Amino acid sequence: MKHEMTDKEYGEYVKRKTPNSHLFSNCVKAFVSGGIICVIGQCILTVFKKCGLDEETAGTATSIVLIFFGALLTGLNIYPKIAKFAGAGTVVPITGFANSVVSPALEAKTEGMVLGVGAKIFTIAGPVILYGIFASWIAGIVYFIMSLL
Repeated sequence: MKHEMTDKEYGEYVKRKTPNSHLFSNCVKAFVSGGIICVIGQCILTVFKKCGLDEETAGTATSIVLIFFGALLTGLNIYPKIAKFAGAGTVVPITGFANSVVSPALEAKTEGMVLGVGAKIFTIAGPVILYGIFASWIAGIVYFIMSLL
């Protein structure tokens, strides 16, 4: 005869099996790790400005460098190790976006360059890029209509 669990027994079972959450330490690691990434970005931005680039160009160049290093570290399997330690601290900065674009492509490389890497690279980035383009298009129409008034 099979024993049916009561709600209380099930609740106790879930408590035993669920790992303890280390919320405070996870938040501290995410904050510090994300902060370090942002400090690195600020240092890169400062170097570009000192080299004579204007604010906008230096910001664009900084984004490109951070995306490149995020993708490179993902390809070298270093970024996932950092992300495992830091959690959300590595997801929020632009390097997290680079990681989310490169990771599916690396996982699919056994399927070939076109059907694997070429198709899977946009698994995460595709919707983000599509939304960005669509939102920009809507904002442009709204701006155009507002400028007519």
